[in-house]
Amino acid sequence: MKKLALSVAALALTAGLASAQTIRMGTEGAYPPYNFINDAGQVDGFERELGDELCKRAELTCEWVTNDWDSIIPNLVSGNYDTIIAGMTITPERDEVIDFTQDYVPASPSAYVALSADADLSGVIAAQTGTVQAAHVAETGATLLEFPTPDETIAAVRNGEAEAVLADKDFLKPIVDESGGELVFAGDDVSIGGGVGMGVRESDTELKGKFDAAIQSMKDDGTLNELLKKWFGDEALTY
Repeated sequence: MKKLALSVAALALTAGLASAQTIRMGTEGAYPPYNFINDAGQVDGFERELGDELCKRAELTCEWVTNDWDSIIPNLVSGNYDTIIAGMTITPERDEVIDFTQDYVPASPSAYVALSADADLSGVIAAQTGTVQAAHVAETGATLLEFPTPDETIAAVRNGEAEAVLADKDFLKPIVDESGGELVFAGDDVSIGGGVGMGVRESDTELKGKFDAAIQSMKDDGTLNELLKKWFGDEALTY
């Protein structure tokens, strides 16, 4: 038991030392326009630009790490990186495991996308595993079909596996616009959870404070609103 306690303490100290030197920014890299991998193989998107600016304002040296969505919280807790900046909605359930900064994207709606506007939204609905949308589908009584990546949820609608997909409308809108009428919004928008924030370990209160201050400074001087409009369009919700 003593050895275990010492091992845990050593791990925490190691993670703390790493954080003091370089902050590892964990993201998915598969959820445009929030985050994606560009043609050069680099993390890109709204959160890359935002995260780089936040690190600059907080006077932190940061590097980017990608991780699959379904293990993104456990790998933060275990010390594989120091933040989650991956389009993650702030929810009470997640807040029991990790801590969040203030939101950097206002609470925005989720939406259903299907091949037809009158699709049966009580049938089989695709959603990404571990998302607030997956939880919502399960609560509605529809048949939930989960996939590890957002692209697979879209493919499930296109190939007829699912009647519709439920996801962030910010993610779905460019896909609908570029589909040439193949994909359309169905039903009403759905409000789920709060805004999007950065996830940090509950013990990293100093790091959270630095990013909170940086986010607030971007809200105060209007640069966060500029980024939101740049990546999500002029109709984007702003502060």
